[in-house]
Amino acid sequence: MLNRRYIRIIVMRALYSFFQSDTKDLAKGERNLFNAIDKIYDLYIYQLALLLELRHVASVITEDAKSKHLATKENLNPNLKFIENKFIQQLSENIHLKREINNRRINWNNDFELVKKIFKNIKASDHYWKYMFVADDSYKTHQKLILDIFTENIADFDLMNHYYEEKDLNWGDDIYIVNPMVVKTIESFKEDSTVEFNLIPMYKDKEEDELFVKELFEQTILKNEEIEKLIGDKTKNWEVERIAMMDVLLMKMAISEVTHFSSIPVKVSLNEYIEISKIYSTPKSKVFINGILDKLVADLKSENKLNKMGRGLME
Repeated sequence: MLNRRYIRIIVMRALYSFFQSDTKDLAKGERNLFNAIDKIYDLYIYQLALLLELRHVASVITEDAKSKHLATKENLNPNLKFIENKFIQQLSENIHLKREINNRRINWNNDFELVKKIFKNIKASDHYWKYMFVADDSYKTHQKLILDIFTENIADFDLMNHYYEEKDLNWGDDIYIVNPMVVKTIESFKEDSTVEFNLIPMYKDKEEDELFVKELFEQTILKNEEIEKLIGDKTKNWEVERIAMMDVLLMKMAISEVTHFSSIPVKVSLNEYIEISKIYSTPKSKVFINGILDKLVADLKSENKLNKMGRGLME
């Protein structure tokens, strides 16, 4: 589920692309923005589908071992605990996951060797072998194994990150949004969860969050020249062109937000963009952005241009 910080980051990326583009088609930029958000959900479904594919790969490997010329007793009578994992079976029957996999055309059919490498890495782990031979066959044991596999063998596996970056450059960042969603999904299932158990939605409040996305994107573009002049007035000793492009963009978004969204406290907006600058801009950006925004907000307050509705929202 996207929180507001992630939403701001996604809008920031879309605005960066828009301002860098030769064409300034607002409607097209907005469509690209919402497509980018939808593709984050693709990545979420990919990660869940991967868990199912691991079982398939394990089944293929197990069957192949039985047909070896010198098959061992272990090959002929394999331990099927992972293949029969109760949580994976439950996930595979979930109608919402089935629908999303089908509608989004997500499959791992052409990536057998990659999934095989992941499974090999899993089989080398202590948690896998502990699970395979522990007497406890409870649902919790099966569920915990999948959670351990995801957090230890998939979430931070470089091979997986490179694979996703090749499919979509933004997924290199989006994976850090999606992985906590997958963990929460695994943890949220119960033994008695039905096939209709809901997956995590993209938004906490779809209508409200989509409106925030749309208006933040549009307002930053529509007020671009006006806000750029405000920033220029507060950076007279600097040429705006010489200030880090990301710093300028984050300040534009911050001013758009504090002047347009009446229910978001000023302090919340400013803190969010300063935090984002720590990740996406230079080491000194947070101090610079904080100083300029403080001056701009003080002027906007004195000119009564902050349309805030509610107690404490001006602070």
